[in-house]
Amino acid sequence: MARQLKKKQDKTLFFRLLDRVEVVGNALPHPATIFALLAVTVVVLSAVAAAVDLTATHPATGEAITVRSLLSGEGIRWMFENVDDNFVRFPPLGLVLVAMIGIGVAEGSGLLAVLIRALVLTAPRRLITAAVVTAGVVSHVASEAGYVILIPLGAAVFLALGRHPLAGLAAAFAGVSAGFGANFLIASVDPILAGLSESAARILDPNITISPAVNLYFMIASAVLIVGVGTWITERVVEPRLGAYRGPETAPPMEQLSRVEKRGLAAAGLALLASAAVFAVAVLPPWGLLRHPGEGVLHSAFFRGLIAAIMIVFLIPGLAYGIAVGKTRSDKHVIKQMTDAMSHLASYIVLVFFAAQFVYFFSYSNIGLILAVRGAELLRSISLTGVPLMVAFVVLSAFINLFMGSASAKWAIMAPVFVPMFMLLGYHPGLTQAAFRIGDSITNVITPMMSYFALIVTFAAKYDEKYGIGTIISTMLPYTLLFGLAWTALLALWMALGLPVGPDGPLHYVMP
Repeated sequence: MARQLKKKQDKTLFFRLLDRVEVVGNALPHPATIFALLAVTVVVLSAVAAAVDLTATHPATGEAITVRSLLSGEGIRWMFENVDDNFVRFPPLGLVLVAMIGIGVAEGSGLLAVLIRALVLTAPRRLITAAVVTAGVVSHVASEAGYVILIPLGAAVFLALGRHPLAGLAAAFAGVSAGFGANFLIASVDPILAGLSESAARILDPNITISPAVNLYFMIASAVLIVGVGTWITERVVEPRLGAYRGPETAPPMEQLSRVEKRGLAAAGLALLASAAVFAVAVLPPWGLLRHPGEGVLHSAFFRGLIAAIMIVFLIPGLAYGIAVGKTRSDKHVIKQMTDAMSHLASYIVLVFFAAQFVYFFSYSNIGLILAVRGAELLRSISLTGVPLMVAFVVLSAFINLFMGSASAKWAIMAPVFVPMFMLLGYHPGLTQAAFRIGDSITNVITPMMSYFALIVTFAAKYDEKYGIGTIISTMLPYTLLFGLAWTALLALWMALGLPVGPDGPLHYVMP
């Protein structure tokens, strides 16, 4: 009796903590407002820092770095003249808009949804958990499709197989959200993060470029890890804890792929193979049209303009699928698919406007560079480098993610400080970005601040009205803990072996 009372008291305390987090999170302004406030803060801080003569010594040139006040006559004129340039030349903006042209066609034609369904339905029963997690990881190529389509589908698949639907929901949610930083492919988030990393790195090195594929090798290894660990957690921890499902829902009939959908997938597959063949001929031979004379594959126009390749890889198969199934019958349908995809970016474009002002105000003021130099000196003085440094950064990123859901919004704030700081310690921005992605992913599934968390609770309540926030968090917590341990261990092993995190993504950086 005493044990039950204590358990009830602990649960009450747990829910109080959750309620407090939810209240604090809901009280935060819109991310665009946060960036606007940060930009104003940088303006004020630049004036204060200039007044107290805050300086540092540039480690490469030996020159003194001084703060440039944004409230001086020169600073005010610069802000007024560069508002539009800051917005237009902000790297993530163009990258995302270009990628969404192709992704919009693939998603609007129905190709992405059918691919996810096919992956789940064609897997053998003993591999169904791994198939659901894998589908979640792959769904990152179209961020909303995984949350809206795959997660309820995962629950329905498990229910149809006589397994607990909440376990299927958890497996899909883990792949889509807790494994957000892993993938077998370049996804829509990669150009965004790479663009922010590049902007931050140029505070220190104006000529550096960061490819959207900079984390590709580590992402692929991470995807294999997430699938393996996610499958083990689902089958050995989550399902035994849930037990047999005794709720009101009965298994719905699983809708197999129709003949038309199969024909569309075949057409899309052929289109993808043809596109890959054309790219191979244009990139691999020394005389390829996308190769610069005398330069290797990694420095070819293909990798420098990878965002165009991403657009084509989605656009061509999307067109082929849409034509084959009869959903794309004219150019008007294609343009509508592109337009619909762009229409979902309206709030993102507004957010980018304010994020760009913050990033470029920060860069102009030199505050970021001075903080990076001073921070690097502090870390050297306490000997926090190597694996311990990256582990600490993973933990910090995971903690911040509990209160701020958007990966791009967090990285826009963190990158201008940590990317140059770690560059001064000898670490490439690609490694810093990889460590951030681990922390940013693993706590997605346990924070009510994640934008789709309420939707996940709604999906769960379909199977039992008693399922709520506490149910989801207690079910997903094992994924957060074990993904965090295994993924951080992989990062440590990766660093110990000295492996690059991706094309043109070495672990170490040397000042030019």
